[in-house]
Amino acid sequence: MDSQQQSERETCRLIVFGPGRADVLVKNTPAGFAFPSVEIPRWERVAENLTAVLKRDWGCDAVCLFTLACPPEDRNSNEDHYEVMECWRDGRISSETEWAAICSLGANSFLHEADFQTLQRCLHQLKRYEGDASTPFARTGWLGSLRNWTSGAIHHLGLELNDSLRQFNGGPVFSLIRLETTGPAVWFKAVGEPNLREFPITLKLAERFPRFMPEILATRPEWNGWLSREVDGRNLGDAKDIDAWELAAANLAKLQIRSISSSETLLPLGAHDLRLDALLSAIDPFFDLVARLMGRQPKSPPAILSPEELGLTRILVDDALTMLADLGIPTTLGHLDLNPWNIIVSTESCVFLDWAEAYVGHPFFSFEYMLEHFRRYREDNAQFESCFTNAYKTPWQKFLPDDCISEALALAPLAAAFAYAVGGDTWKDEERLRDAKIAGYFRSLARRMNREAMQLERRSSCPS
Repeated sequence: MDSQQQSERETCRLIVFGPGRADVLVKNTPAGFAFPSVEIPRWERVAENLTAVLKRDWGCDAVCLFTLACPPEDRNSNEDHYEVMECWRDGRISSETEWAAICSLGANSFLHEADFQTLQRCLHQLKRYEGDASTPFARTGWLGSLRNWTSGAIHHLGLELNDSLRQFNGGPVFSLIRLETTGPAVWFKAVGEPNLREFPITLKLAERFPRFMPEILATRPEWNGWLSREVDGRNLGDAKDIDAWELAAANLAKLQIRSISSSETLLPLGAHDLRLDALLSAIDPFFDLVARLMGRQPKSPPAILSPEELGLTRILVDDALTMLADLGIPTTLGHLDLNPWNIIVSTESCVFLDWAEAYVGHPFFSFEYMLEHFRRYREDNAQFESCFTNAYKTPWQKFLPDDCISEALALAPLAAAFAYAVGGDTWKDEERLRDAKIAGYFRSLARRMNREAMQLERRSSCPS
């Protein structure tokens, strides 16, 4: 395997507990036990891939619990990393593996003594998690509790769970899992820090705008979790036809228009405040930060923006936001992570998912983020882009003049880039900004703003 292929894969060693946590899954070699090791794609969901590989290669139905913490002395090394899992259903496992009783294991049971020490660390970490109510999904047996609760929640619908499920994400404080039933599947999602706001925001949006949200069947507040009915349709990311994208754009506009009178009620629930006054007040501190980060950039390329370039970009961002405010377009609900995998389309309907990055602010920012994804999927096709944009504009034309919409759309690329940069609190966190990747990320956003500002200035200086 060449280095490029290796970089696209990562190796995980697995500590898999059996039902009841009395046993652990091991490979039996002539020289002793070893924990299983698997390779999975590096940039894909860990839980989804690990559970699939464990089922395929070893016949084990399992869910992920947590990533084993490295001891301090190993945190900067290239030592193996371990994922801790639990087999939730008895089944026939591969002949390459067996269940070993934990109480019978000692240092001489393993091919490498370090594996026994790793198991002890795992048991210690598991004990801490099981005594902490704030980490429900790191405890063995949590899936059984979820299945029992789900069975009760769907019984009145005439549905029963079957034994098929699929874990997409998992960790001590969050979960995303699809459970199949005798009818439509149901989804359980739970959130923790830093996305706790997604729980109350999702419930409020489902109450206010049920047409655009999955149906909530039950909630589990102590887990910050909810159960929803699976939505009929397909992810927009799987749709190559322009009609599906037009439907999504039109429904985004309709949802935002319906939210005009109530969007600000989402602010106390944790929605990002991207109202224009808040953005204008963030300009000076943000660009002061970027100037410092540019001064720390170790090499070029990428380009290091000069103080003069940053100064001009700062002025043009201020101008764009001020002009947007003067247009008087109302504040609405928005979505900072409006990628096509968060949108499900069917023949006539459209549902929007994953509202951790909900905001209250200018509606056209959301469309700009969606348009960015559209361009990646549809490449350079001006006709399709015009159709897509018109689909978003049409619902707004009942409330706003065409010239107002056109001007706002022209200002949106620069304003939306700035809103995206300051939408969270990371740019205010000095400790996180010491991370070279995060600092580089904000420098790249500043370069994007500079490009958008220059394009906007060129358009405005061209004779009409």
